[in-house]
Amino acid sequence: MNPEKITADTIRAMKASGQKIAALTGYDFPTTRLLDEVGIPLILVGDSLGMVVLGYTDTTLVTMAEMEHHVRAAARAKPRALLAADLPYQSYQTVDEALKNARRLVAAGAEAVKAEGGRAIHEQVRAIVSAGIPFLGHLGMLPQSVREEGGYHIKGKVEAERQALFQDAQALVEAGAFGIVLELVTPPVAAELTRTIPIPTIGIGSGPDCDGQILVTPDLLGTFPWFTPKFVKPKLNAAEQMRTAIDAWKKSL
Repeated sequence: MNPEKITADTIRAMKASGQKIAALTGYDFPTTRLLDEVGIPLILVGDSLGMVVLGYTDTTLVTMAEMEHHVRAAARAKPRALLAADLPYQSYQTVDEALKNARRLVAAGAEAVKAEGGRAIHEQVRAIVSAGIPFLGHLGMLPQSVREEGGYHIKGKVEAERQALFQDAQALVEAGAFGIVLELVTPPVAAELTRTIPIPTIGIGSGPDCDGQILVTPDLLGTFPWFTPKFVKPKLNAAEQMRTAIDAWKKSL
């Protein structure tokens, strides 16, 4: 990859060139800097920080102030990567609210924003994009809806869900999104969506055929050992290494 700053247009163009998009979450300065040094092109300050950093039971408890705090920390790394940030729960219910809070995240250092939903937030997405803020969509299992849906469920198993996914994806395309995260979508439907829509799909637990993949970095590295999603195969058991190092230090005193 060339040394130029990565933008939403860069990410979008990776689909046409056939280059897989690697995306990971970064919630602080050192993690963001490390991900950037490895060449991750898309770093997300995700509201997943609510669980893996702040200890909440789900993402619905994350506030705008907390998102701004972590965006500022990540942005201090000045990554070459595109730095995106989640609009938290109930921060984009109206067009005015969505635009105001997207601008707050940009002011904190985000270069793009992400929100969950398709047709239901079409006008919010249009307003955000019209204001010059790149928008990343999120379809499939929507973590911010976990309480309404009674858990985390795979989407696309029945035809009605498949049709809804396609309609929502088309709404995001028309509104100007530069890409869509597909979370816990059945792999055949994720593959079909990837072939059909003109913008990149970035999968998480949705099979291998998306244009890219995203993971929660603590899941990948094993730094949050108390829960690991079934679709994640950690590349490192960092928590155990940390325990060993800390215990060795303690015993050396």
